Amino acid sequence: MDLARVTIVLVRPTRPANVAAACRAMKNMGLRRLRIVDPPEGLEDRDARAPAYRAWDVLDGAEPASSLGEAVADSRLVVGTTGRADVAGTWTPRQLAGEAAGRAAGGGLAVVFGPESSGLTSLELGLCHALVHVPTDPAQPSLNLAQAVLLLAYELRMGAADEEPPSHGERASAGDLETALQELRVALLDIGYLDPLNPDHILVELRRLAARAGPTPREVTLLRGLARQMSWAGRVARGGPTAP
Repeated sequence: MDLARVTIVLVRPTRPANVAAACRAMKNMGLRRLRIVDPPEGLEDRDARAPAYRAWDVLDGAEPASSLGEAVADSRLVVGTTGRADVAGTWTPRQLAGEAAGRAAGGGLAVVFGPESSGLTSLELGLCHALVHVPTDPAQPSLNLAQAVLLLAYELRMGAADEEPPSHGERASAGDLETALQELRVALLDIGYLDPLNPDHILVELRRLAARAGPTPREVTLLRGLARQMSWAGRVARGGPTAP
């Protein structure tokens, strides 16, 4: 994985000093791109900045975002971190390093970390294309934010190839794929496929299926057209407007 294409995303971090320490961990491993969803107050304070020793450029260059969707919209692969060991299909950090380049197909990788005390919400995990879990010892399972960032960044650095991975064609960004999936969500509701009371349960699985497939921008356009036609057919079947 080209480390220049890796973005670390911190979601609602609670302590500015933890953000600063994470910046140092990033720069230790050659990562520079940081986005913060709802940055904490006090990032400019001298004491809070101290843990970012010699990585203040990473801290000062951090981009704020109002939502996770905004923070990862330009990435091709979005990987969330979870402290839960019972989530099926999670990668280890080493598996992440092995899978990232091929799944991102020359595009950007976003690695997402949740708040220190609670981690990412179920909804936020559902927006990710894959999940990674650090198999810590059960006697002391929790990692602080900088430790977690350093561990994943180290594995990505060690797994970085000397040459660019084989090209599989341009892949659509996470933002474009998400737009298509939201239109597909509407369509699947229109034709009665999704449960209106809990439509996102299936949508999470479809999101990960689409991410594994790595659709091109053209294929995402086709998916959006399919979704619109399905919505029209669903409305017609219910006796609604016939105009597509």
